[in-house]
Amino acid sequence: MLLIYNRETNPAYNLAAEEYVLTEKCEDIVMLWRNSDSVIIGCNQNAIEEMNLDYIKENDITVIRRLTGGGAVFHDLGNVNFTFIKSNDEKLFNDYSGFTAPVREYLESLGVKCELSGRNDITIEGAKISGNAQTVKHGRIMHHGTLLFSSNMGKLSGALKVREIKAESRGIKSYRSRVTNISEHLSEKMGVEDFLEGLYEWFSKNVPDAERYEFSEEDRRAIERLVDEKYGLWEWNFGNSPKYNYRNMKKYPFGVVEIYIETENATVTGINIKGDFFGVRDICELENGLVGTAHSYEKILEKARELCVGSYISGMTEEEFARLATEQ
Repeated sequence: MLLIYNRETNPAYNLAAEEYVLTEKCEDIVMLWRNSDSVIIGCNQNAIEEMNLDYIKENDITVIRRLTGGGAVFHDLGNVNFTFIKSNDEKLFNDYSGFTAPVREYLESLGVKCELSGRNDITIEGAKISGNAQTVKHGRIMHHGTLLFSSNMGKLSGALKVREIKAESRGIKSYRSRVTNISEHLSEKMGVEDFLEGLYEWFSKNVPDAERYEFSEEDRRAIERLVDEKYGLWEWNFGNSPKYNYRNMKKYPFGVVEIYIETENATVTGINIKGDFFGVRDICELENGLVGTAHSYEKILEKARELCVGSYISGMTEEEFARLATEQ
């Protein structure tokens, strides 16, 4: 079994690294890693429903879609991630107890009493410290999980606190659990780096046939290609969202504007704008002009400037329209 301590903290790189070792390596693998500030959403989720987009933008938090299902999670350098990859067997899928056992044993060696709770969480005194998810590809199973060690709980709640929902979709929505940091339950203080090094050493000593492995230059080039072609792209992270309908309404000094948007792959397929505003040009022209635009603040703003929104909704700026259309 290859034991990888991946020291990169770029979220796109690390999610690409997971897919790379899942699909391109044949050995069983354990990989430990951390991400800089990011929200990692499940493969079946609608990105717009899972986070506070205003907060995400203001705090420069990266959004990445992962291969596995389940809910959205916040990562920062106070959070440690572990990934197991094995040749699949029917008994392994949904065996959360078996996969998380060595992690729980390590925590117990530090004096932390924890347990597997529900289907896929590790908890301390009922508070969640770890969420886990799985996927199967090419005859191999990937199980990965988080370990909240000293995460910024303010950022976690700010990033994942969704305001009154403006989108309705068939995406899988997250369930928010009470969470805690492992560091608060240790009898002796330690930093996240020491915790991660300790976990690495624990796997090295306790996992049969563990062989330490560092990514080669060839590995890194392949991972970077996957970032360029997938994990670094809006089309994967946002555009891969399920179909959803978006609605919003706001009162301005010049009148009320209501907007209804239908999307597929996070691209506008239909739009209807109503309200008691005035305009020089027919609003249908604006609606038709926006079809085919990516449902993101930047792309809507770009198109709104091109179409001169103020000539359709007198008094409205392009920035106001883009915010209304994307809840920025």
